[in-house]
This record gives sequence, structure tokens and C-alpha cells, in this order.
Amino acid sequence: MSRWGASIGTALRTALIDYFGSTRDRNPLAVLLRRYFPRAPGPSGRITASAAISAALAREEERWFAWSVVAFGTGIAVYFALGSEPGLAVAVTAMLAGLMALMVRRRTPAIIASFILLFAGSSALGFADAVSRTRIVAAPVILRDTAPVRITGRVEDVDIRAPDRARIILSVSSIAGGGTKPDYVRLTVSGGRAIAASQPGAVISALSVLRPPPEPALPHGYDFARWAWFQSIGGVGFVYGTPRVIRAPPPSVMDRINSLLDDLRLSMTDRIERAIPGPDGSIAAALITGERGEIDPDDNQAYRDSGLAHVLSISGVHLALAGLGVFWVLRALLALWPRVALTQPIKKWAAIGALLGSTFYLAISGGGSPADRSFLMLSMMLVGVLLDRPALSMRSVAMAALAILIFQPEDVIDPSFQMSFGAVVGLIALAEWQSARSAPVVQPAGRIGRAWHKARHYVLGALLVSVVATLATTPMAIYHFDRAAAYSLVSNFFAEPVVAFVIMPAAAMAVVLMPIGAELVPLRIMGWGVHVMSAIAHWTASLPGATAMVRAWPASALAIMVFGGLWIALWRQNWRWLGLAPIAAAVLIIVVSRPPDLLIARDVQSAAIRGPDGGLVIIGARPDNYTASQWLIRDGDRRDLATARAASRCDVFGCAGSGGQGRIVAIPAAVSALPDDCIRARIVISTISLHGNCQGPELLVDRSDTLKSGAMSVTFYGANKVIDTVAAGRGDRPWTRVKPQ
Repeated sequence: MSRWGASIGTALRTALIDYFGSTRDRNPLAVLLRRYFPRAPGPSGRITASAAISAALAREEERWFAWSVVAFGTGIAVYFALGSEPGLAVAVTAMLAGLMALMVRRRTPAIIASFILLFAGSSALGFADAVSRTRIVAAPVILRDTAPVRITGRVEDVDIRAPDRARIILSVSSIAGGGTKPDYVRLTVSGGRAIAASQPGAVISALSVLRPPPEPALPHGYDFARWAWFQSIGGVGFVYGTPRVIRAPPPSVMDRINSLLDDLRLSMTDRIERAIPGPDGSIAAALITGERGEIDPDDNQAYRDSGLAHVLSISGVHLALAGLGVFWVLRALLALWPRVALTQPIKKWAAIGALLGSTFYLAISGGGSPADRSFLMLSMMLVGVLLDRPALSMRSVAMAALAILIFQPEDVIDPSFQMSFGAVVGLIALAEWQSARSAPVVQPAGRIGRAWHKARHYVLGALLVSVVATLATTPMAIYHFDRAAAYSLVSNFFAEPVVAFVIMPAAAMAVVLMPIGAELVPLRIMGWGVHVMSAIAHWTASLPGATAMVRAWPASALAIMVFGGLWIALWRQNWRWLGLAPIAAAVLIIVVSRPPDLLIARDVQSAAIRGPDGGLVIIGARPDNYTASQWLIRDGDRRDLATARAASRCDVFGCAGSGGQGRIVAIPAAVSALPDDCIRARIVISTISLHGNCQGPELLVDRSDTLKSGAMSVTFYGANKVIDTVAAGRGDRPWTRVKPQ
């Protein structure tokens, strides 16, 4: 066996040397350096690592700015990963150190040292920026759940979740009975009359129940309270009945503009849905005005399962198609006038028109973070045209990302930010790679030959674009949403041409013709395109295994994978492919990581134990549906709650379930059941005080434990166990200091 292993090793070594370099030097490090770095001999005439890296960095100096933005984001990510809030002195020190590093770097002749100082200085500035932002947005947060209380305030935003349910953001002016007054609260309103009364800009009075922003349902789960902190939302709740509309004070100029835009958006939505009846009209309205509340739930599910959910939001694709469509149309029209085309900068005129058109599209779509980011990236491209710079470049994308992170550093941990910039960076890297390796193409003879060549070129290009976009966004989608659309490549390949050549051009034409009432024909064309796209979504979603549930990844795996992807995308020389190494390491981390064996809810009325078959068994008489569903989703489990509860047993005395290694979990419902459970069960979880009253089990958890630590997860390693808690994962941060009751 050892002889075969030695032979195989020798063969592999010879093959690597033959492929990577000369057989004279059999040092594997030198072989890799010759392959991935330019030849840069040191003082002795032999290649050295420092000389090779310095030469490579010097050739890639145009990419240093993009890496400085990556470093800025890294500093922000480090801030959010801390276990305790740094003081103001730490932020000031980081800012001064960052500025000092950037100044020293300009006088540093050593290439490697200069790059390290640039990265370190940018990281320090990103860290300081995140600390400052957290302090700037600080706002009051309610301390405990309230009884029904009268709240008066101005409706800032309305998110229609269903025909009879919406969420509103209320700028609070007063709360009856005194107490903490948050700057903003998020309330759920139900019923058509309540939604009609809660229009943006209206001042309303509503009887509401409030509670602090909730903490994660399980360790390392989604932290709504952190998101709410950066939106200055100090409470969440729901409204009883219909809010009472109060006469609003004289509106400001911006209020009037917003009111006009809201009225225009609603009017356009109504006209679109009348021209395109049925579910297709609701989707068409979402693509133009951003109103998604009327989309049929089955359509929503099909778009999610097929990987086309991004089409339903006003995102970079829509803004790019709208803005660049205006750009090309204006440029073509101006080119028809020879006197103007030959004497005036019509390309810049078209860029100005495209910027105005995309601004209007952003306004009527209602904005939103993804649309704002996409608009900023598109604006950078158009400004590049005005300044005679490349419109589509990695530098413009880096500038857009930097502008966003300076003012909203919290976006670095937002999935939509990660996915949108991941896709754009990947596609620009693909375009640069293609342009660098493209050679003059000999056109085939004959009309049919040329047509076939163009069709094949388009199909291959579209397929390659879909592959790159999918690879760039799938890791973030899996990490944040615990699912992957198995056929997203197929659905996007067929749907994107329909969106690009039918839906969005017809939508742009319909918007232009609406003022004169001539939008019917383009809207009907758009409706046909939407119908085809929906058919593609439903067909793809119906394929076996269309949606793959994936258990939660460690955060470290995503961070390492993103670094590897950026290494491949941002560098331009052969050493970029060394980024495959951290990606492989991230995959290894995911494979060897273990999911928890036991999950305990914060209210200690339910738990989930990993059964002998590897699936979770949910235990509890009345488990919280949201918490239990999160357990299954984060475990990559497609079962419904009823199926996951089937293996547990409940009676008047409590509930019990069996896990791997014969562990029995008991949740007693009465004090009389406690002695029996303490004898038979190895894990006892209860609202009743257990410590000192129950001696046998290996793990005891009661209400006093979860009040301090929040929800828990436990991983067993034989007789040992590792306990993870929500409190430990969140640390002592401004958004964690209010504990839900």
C-alpha cells in the first residue's frame, strides 16, 4: 500500500512540476510562485517570496482602491463581531491610527508595507465609522411590554404584506400615560379600513400594544433588535381596530413632494392592474411602482423556489434596464440629427437623461435600501460617462460601496447589500476577464452563418453571466436564508431575456405614455411578458428538488468564502486563482461543523432534541410557531411543525421526547411531575425553579437561566457538552441592553 502511495505521490509531483514550471527547481513553493506571481528575482538572482509579491502588487496598483474599500468593510465587520461595545476613546484612537497609517504609507517605498498600511488604515477608519454611527442613531427603546396605550404620530412608511395586513413605521409624537417615548415604532395594522387610514404622511392616533424589539429566537439567529436600533425604532407592536386620522399640520415642501409621489404611485398601480387583470397585473405593478402586497402567495412562493424572487423587487436589474434603456434611446434619437451628433457631446446628454429617468423610476418605486444602492451604482456609471471615464469599472463599484458604508456601515451585514454588490463585482470581473482574453473573431461567411454565430455567442454569454451571478450570490443566500434554489441558473437563463427585451422596455414605454392615456398597448405587452416569466417560475419550482434546504453555516465560513471570492474577482493576474484555497477551506469548515443537538426556547415551554434519525424532535404542549419554525429552517429541515412534533409525547403532567444516545428530555407542566422527571429524564426544562430541587439529570434549565441568557443551544460530545446562548452571541451592545420580559 505504501509503495502505491509513493508511486502516486511521485507522479503527482512530476505532473505539478511539468505544469507549473521548470524541472530544474523542484521546490513546491518556487513552483507556485512562478505560476501565480511574476518572475521577480531577488539579490541572489533567485526568486523570493517578497520580491514576487511586491512585483505582483505593483502591477495591481489600480486595484488598491477597491481593496481599501474591502478593508473599510472589514473594519465595520470586526466592530459588529465584538462581544462588548467599545468606548468613544477607542473609536477616536482607531480613527487617528487609521489616518496616521494612510499618511505613513505615502512615504513608504516598500510595496508590501505600503499595501499593508493601506489595508490596516482603511480597516481602522471603518471600525471608527461603525462606532460613530451606532452612537449617532441612538434613540429611546421601551423597556417592557405595555398594556393597550394610545399612540399619536405620523405615518412614515407603509409596507403592505397582504390585502388585509400591513406594517407601518410611525414617527411618535406622544404616548398616553407617559413613560419611554421612542422616536419610531413599527406597528402591524389589520383590515382594509385600518390600512386605508394609515397612509404615508397621515397623522393618526391608534390604540396599540408595544413591546421591545425582539431578540433572536436561537443563538446566531436573525437579530431584529440590531436592525431596529439602526432605524431608530424603539418598539414594535400591533394596532387595535382602525386608527383615527387627525388633521395634519401644514406639510413641508418635502412632505408635499412625498405625498404627490405616493398619490402618483397608487394611481399608477391602479391603472396597471386595470390594464393587466389578474395575478400578472399585481406582478407588473410591483415591477413599476414597487407595490408587492397584492401578489398572489402562490406566485411569491414559485418565484422564491425558482430563484427569480429578485425580479419582484426594484433592484439593480430594473434600474439598469430602465436607466440604460433611456440612455441608448436618447443617444440613438440624437444621432439621427447629424448636425447635433457631429458637434455636440450627445453621449453625455444621453447620460444626463438616463440619470433623470432612473431618478424618476426610483422615486415612483418607493425607494428602499436595495433600490437606493442600485441607483447609486448606476449613478456612478453615468457620472463616469460624463467624466469620460469607463462607465462599468471595479473602481466605480468600489466608490458606490464606500459611499454607502460611510453613511450606513450597518449595511455590511445586510444580505441584500452583500448579494447585490457580490453579483455586480462578479459580473464586472467576468467582463474584464473576457476583454483581456478576447481575440479578433473571424465572422462566418453568409447571412445564416453570421446569424448562427451571434445566436451562439449570445446564448453562451447569457449562460456564463447566469453562472457567475449565481456563484456570487448563492453563498450569501444560503447563509442568511438557509435555502438554495437548485434550478436558479435554468430559470434565470430563460427569464432574463424576457425581462430585458420585453417586460422592462414595455414598462418604460408605458410610464412615458401614461400622461396622455396611451399606456394600454405597452402594458398588454408587459403583461404577456410577465405571464411568460411566471410560467417559467412555476415550471422551475415544480421540478423535483427545486428548493434545497441547507442547515446554518458558521459565520466564519461565509467570511472566508467571501474573502476568497473577492481575491478572485479584484485581482487581475494569475495569482487571483489562489482565492480558491480559502473557498475550499470554508467548504471544509462547513462540512466538519456540527449542528446543535438540543435547542431551548426563551420561554422554556418548548425545546427540540436531535433524534436517532438525525432530525429534530420538537417537544412542548404549545410551542411558539415562529421559534419552532426557525429551529427547523436553520437545521435545513423541510418538515412542518406537526410532523416534527409527532415523536414527542404530552399529557396533563408535561411533555417528553427522546433524542440520540438515549437522552430523554422532559418539560414538566406541574410541580407533581417534577420528581418523576428528575429520575427518568437526563434533561429537564421547566418554568418551575429546578436548581437545588432536581439532582439526577445532566442538564437543568429553568426560567431564571433563560431570563439572563436568552434561548440556548447545546451540543453534546460524549459526556461533555457545549452550551451556546443568545446573550453570549450578541454580547453587551447598545441593542442588547433591553431584555424582553
